[in-house]
Amino acid sequence: MNSFAAFMTKEFYHILRDRRSAMILFGMPIIQLLLFGYAIRNEIQTVRIAIIDQSHDRITEAITDKLLSSGHFVLVDTFSSDDAIEEGFKSGEITEAIVFEAGFGRRFVREQETSVQIITDGSNPNLARIVLSYTTAVFMDYRASLLQGDEEGKGIAAETLMLFNPELKSVYLFVPGLITLILMLVSALMTSISITREKETGTMEVLLVSSLRPYQIIIGKVVPYLMLSFINVVTVLIIARFVFGVPCRGSVTLLLLESLLFILTALSLGIFISTITSSQQVAMMISLGGLLLPTVMLSGFIFPVSSMPLPLQIISTLIPARWFLVIVRGIMLKGTSIVYFWQETLVLASMTLALGILSIRKFSIRLT
Repeated sequence: MNSFAAFMTKEFYHILRDRRSAMILFGMPIIQLLLFGYAIRNEIQTVRIAIIDQSHDRITEAITDKLLSSGHFVLVDTFSSDDAIEEGFKSGEITEAIVFEAGFGRRFVREQETSVQIITDGSNPNLARIVLSYTTAVFMDYRASLLQGDEEGKGIAAETLMLFNPELKSVYLFVPGLITLILMLVSALMTSISITREKETGTMEVLLVSSLRPYQIIIGKVVPYLMLSFINVVTVLIIARFVFGVPCRGSVTLLLLESLLFILTALSLGIFISTITSSQQVAMMISLGGLLLPTVMLSGFIFPVSSMPLPLQIISTLIPARWFLVIVRGIMLKGTSIVYFWQETLVLASMTLALGILSIRKFSIRLT
């Protein structure tokens, strides 16, 4: 028993003195708890709405005031025609549009029954359902305050329209997100492991003393994964279209070019990880732990970024997947052009350039 106790004590000491093991044992649970606790939110903090009021009467103004005073809705604009609604959704300016029919208040007073059209962005079905539930709750509450339960079956009927995804198919939400997740993990993970493998096997020293320059070594490592990842993009898009029925309403060429840019960003990130690590195991831990959870939780893949606390929203700006997800959803589901997401494209290009420069500089240090 003394030997067994000594052996257990040695194991505890070995684990606790290893900073990486201690970080995994104690740091990761805390990080995951905080991340999941703050990022997983079913409630929506801010719903950006636009209103088309064709009636302009006392009741429509009262309903608008009730919506805005509920604490969830922010009035972005008041459109004069239906044509501006789709543009507002494509640009991401609004989350919901509410259309009051002509004579709304007069009909409600006379017949105790009328209708309103509620239009939401169906490209994110989860968000659309929550926003719709908030809106209908306000209308039902206003109807109850006026009728006081005397007129059952009457009131304000909501005619809902889910733009870009009328049937609210969940696959429309997950396929663009999975494209982003697959490209990020495959490109970054495989590149980081490839270069750290050279370090572990000792062949990196051979490359460093060769006539190849640092940027040539990096480009030589990147190009094969760039081509293979691009083939992955084409394959995933074909499966999404013909197996899951997810449309590509925008330019396929533009989508492929944006995907190529995102692949370059992910590859640059993988190279940077490889320059700060010395083993495949560490590179894999950083790639999986440092990229998988943030990409799923903080990119807007499942949970809207706008509902997260401000510190997590700031952190999410450093995640390339957040910007690419806006692009791929816009092109595939909304049919938008680069006019609507040039800022996201510029962010990805800047990240790629910055990570590439950092990687080459750190790689050059090994030559001196």
